[in-house]
Amino acid sequence: MLTIKNLNVSVSDKEVLKDFNLEINDGSIHVIMGPNGVGKSTLSRVIMGDNNYKVSNGKIIFNGEDITKLSTDVRSRLGIFLAMQNPLEIDGVSNQDFLRTAMSSHLDKQVGLYAFIKECELASEELKMDKKLIHRSLNVGFSGGEKKKNEVLQLKLLKPSFIILDEIDSGLDVDSLKIVAKNIVDYKKEYPDTSILIITHLTKILDYIKPNYVHIIGNGRIILTGDYSLAKKIEDVGYKEYLDKSNVIVKDSHDE
Repeated sequence: MLTIKNLNVSVSDKEVLKDFNLEINDGSIHVIMGPNGVGKSTLSRVIMGDNNYKVSNGKIIFNGEDITKLSTDVRSRLGIFLAMQNPLEIDGVSNQDFLRTAMSSHLDKQVGLYAFIKECELASEELKMDKKLIHRSLNVGFSGGEKKKNEVLQLKLLKPSFIILDEIDSGLDVDSLKIVAKNIVDYKKEYPDTSILIITHLTKILDYIKPNYVHIIGNGRIILTGDYSLAKKIEDVGYKEYLDKSNVIVKDSHDE
């Protein structure tokens, strides 16, 4: 589904990703972990097409198409979704109008109000969201957990085939984390070919969303790849002993 080849990325004239390579197959779940400042969130922004990040070399291929120079809205319509670490607040734009406009843009046709309300209310109930949030300005006055649930609400309505979760677990209490994770897992069950890239500092969310691959990033590239057990070991011993190791390839079960 997604192939990143020899990607070099800089922000504010500082190179953050260096000859970065990653391949994600249909239906697989990958995790990116690493210390602060090594480029984890940069990777998510670059895949989504944030113009603040300059790609000086390499390619991003999505379902066989080179999307390196495509705009964010085009990438979104192709099926890429980013649940942001710090969702933006937009005063004066209702959450309902935002969501309905996004759905209409994806479908390239106006979504009927009744159909939208019905689907939106069902998704909100599954996320145990206060329905009043749908009619408020986008993310304005939302708690951290409400913002993250609202990101997953967007996901459920837009139905992407490739999902990036950038620290979706931050700002969530234990109960909210379980609800968010369950909704993502249920979505994956409904659309099994969906691929997921999780970017996180913590391993708790991985107790609910089990990955096929765990990648440790350092010095702007992946330095080690393993399975779920690698994440648990990181939780016990930290990153330090891995930072100088070479990349280890683990076969993706979805290749078989």
